[in-house]
Amino acid sequence: MSEDSAAVFGDLADGQVGLGVDIVEIARMRAILARTPNFRERVFSEEERAYCDGTASPEVHFATRFAAKEAVVKALGTGFSRGIGVRDIEVRRNAKGRPYVVLSGRAKEIAREQGVRELPVSLSFTHAEAVACAMAITEDSLRAAEKRVDPMEELSRQFKEARSMLDELDAPVLPRDSAELSEQDPSVREGAAD
Repeated sequence: MSEDSAAVFGDLADGQVGLGVDIVEIARMRAILARTPNFRERVFSEEERAYCDGTASPEVHFATRFAAKEAVVKALGTGFSRGIGVRDIEVRRNAKGRPYVVLSGRAKEIAREQGVRELPVSLSFTHAEAVACAMAITEDSLRAAEKRVDPMEELSRQFKEARSMLDELDAPVLPRDSAELSEQDPSVREGAAD
């Protein structure tokens, strides 16, 4: 996906989580790799290249990693601008094979400026397309999430409050003094005159 067609949304607002999604056509990546041999070196780290080239279908894994790079800059709200280069975002795998992102250079600086604490990424592919999703989770978004009221807890609180009000309406009203009692029951007045 070109920078012109990338969705760029601006900086993350307070309490917001940045979300980026990108899709890359695998056939297009296959054609780029065949037509431009140095594309691998310009775009992907040595570790990324070693992983992708070591698979049965390198173009699929290059496509998912390229989609991840695009998804990350969308999650940051910058696109490939403000000095961020494609090599500033690297996709690695942990011991269990789960992908994670390592930022360097300008991408790392911008993420730090925005207070990004986590940047989880998810990769997938079909026979024709590779897709990636990234989230930029900031300190502010974590604090905002802590302040948010659980809708079920709020509903329960409101129900208890309403129930308490209904219980008060059903309760018998006891008179406070004899004057109030005589106003409510004429027989009390008659008995007081005796």
